[in-house]
Amino acid sequence: MEKKTVVVALGGNAILQRGQKGSFEEQLENVQRACEQLAQMVLSERWRLVITHGNGPQVGNILLQQEAAKEIVPPMPMDACGAQTQGLIGYMIQQTLHNILDREGRGDIPIATVVTQVLVDKGDPAFQNPTKPVGPFYTEEEAKRLRVEKGWHIVEDAGRGWRRVVPSPDPKAIIERDAIRALVENRAIVIASGGGGIPVVRENGRLRGVEAVIDKDLAGQRLAVDVGADVFLILTDVEKVMLNYGKPDETPLDRMTLSEARRYLAEGHFRKGSMEPKVRAAVRFVEAGGERAAIGHLFQAIEVLEGKAGTQIVRDG
Repeated sequence: MEKKTVVVALGGNAILQRGQKGSFEEQLENVQRACEQLAQMVLSERWRLVITHGNGPQVGNILLQQEAAKEIVPPMPMDACGAQTQGLIGYMIQQTLHNILDREGRGDIPIATVVTQVLVDKGDPAFQNPTKPVGPFYTEEEAKRLRVEKGWHIVEDAGRGWRRVVPSPDPKAIIERDAIRALVENRAIVIASGGGGIPVVRENGRLRGVEAVIDKDLAGQRLAVDVGADVFLILTDVEKVMLNYGKPDETPLDRMTLSEARRYLAEGHFRKGSMEPKVRAAVRFVEAGGERAAIGHLFQAIEVLEGKAGTQIVRDG
């Protein structure tokens, strides 16, 4: 049987659980649990595996560390901080996955992390309307100073203080697409586009990093399309997509056709910044020719991939 390609998008709970401090040891233990699931996909001999992941807590911590040490070492721009998290999280996943596969007698399978740039349009309306909060909280006085000194957009955040907001543009292409495809075709497991990828624009034929945050699920969909994946698997901390989530009449969905998913999105059933981008990414993937997309719980990954759990998003008919 010819192997199919699956892009697996790991949610934040794969790396950092709620209530944890975020130590390296805690994160590594969480990654171990996630990688046990991923290894089973590989050992089934049915799937070529590409992994992507979030980086919210990690890049936030790096920004906090930079703020604390700004009088000692020069702070790095956001795109550089994103690259750092791709290396950090990629290291944890590839080492852990190698150790599990080696334990199962398959330590010969190559695993590689690709520091991934994602092209965005510098004319994207998001650049005129920054909405994504990043980094530490500031006092009102600090916020006024940073607006002048750095030209940042800083807004008051629900009474907790003032915080920087950055654009969240739409992903257009994976710059390292061909390198990732070559690795996958040569039996490597690839970790790519972590944290939504490093946002870059093209100016006068050259790439340039920009201070922005790309939604990780939409970037994962772009990665899945660009590497020719058959299945796009989004793993999170809920078992199924729900209608009326958190309400007395909430309804779990085993399956959505494209037309149903589009209607639910238009009706506003899913929370912005939570399930909405996941469903939107799943719809885009199937619209672009993917066989199917699936959304489900990290600890049911195999069952979700096999269509026995989670919510499956499929074509009409």
